[in-house]
Amino acid sequence: MLLSNQTSCTNSISKGTLANFKVGVDNVIFSVDTARNRLLVLLVMRQQEPFLNFWSLPGTLVRQGESLEDAAYRIMAEKIRVSNLYLDQLYTFGGPHRDPREKSNSYGVRYLSVSYFALVRFEEAELITNKVAGTAWHPVKKIPELAFDHDQIINYGHKRLKNKLEYSPVAFDVLPENFTLNELYQLYATVLGENFSDYSNFRARLLKLGFLLDTGSKVCRGAGRPASLYKFDAQAFAPFKDKPLVFI
Repeated sequence: MLLSNQTSCTNSISKGTLANFKVGVDNVIFSVDTARNRLLVLLVMRQQEPFLNFWSLPGTLVRQGESLEDAAYRIMAEKIRVSNLYLDQLYTFGGPHRDPREKSNSYGVRYLSVSYFALVRFEEAELITNKVAGTAWHPVKKIPELAFDHDQIINYGHKRLKNKLEYSPVAFDVLPENFTLNELYQLYATVLGENFSDYSNFRARLLKLGFLLDTGSKVCRGAGRPASLYKFDAQAFAPFKDKPLVFI
């Protein structure tokens, strides 16, 4: 009897129509505006249906012979110019009917979104506005109504970014090679919230861990005293690589 049920189930599945998938890449590009204590996300205004004139994440369908990562970097290059950035794969969003172009009563064309999330510094990221109209930074706390399920993608990306900052050296991919501890702190405070740690404890903990090297140089920023410049030592960080809450 059990064998009969298994056979019936298998036959039912084999007769089903396979979905015809189109694979797209959507980038959640965050920028840290430390001067105004804002975490921003880059959005573009859609120029065609579906969701004409709605804000959305920068995205594209993957081209023939193109890897997912190459597609993600292509989106970045089309929207912004930046020297220092962090980019990583986020998640695959593929629920049925996430795209209005899918038929509601059949397994026709399905649209998968393989999302990536990136982090850049606001003052270093130059928008390429001559190619794409309607491209702008929006505060994460004030996101407008978005196309598709892009609000879910942004929320997921924001949570992943905060998690990453707590245990991995993401910030050092975004900062210049030499930076002040205050610049590093302001980046963390903007993403994680000012209550995550006070500056004195943050500074003391990082210096105690031993993967920041004092370059011996100082820089004047504003009216305060000259600040020491540090650099990230990847080899010294290796023992902490998979340990949580390194920076908290």
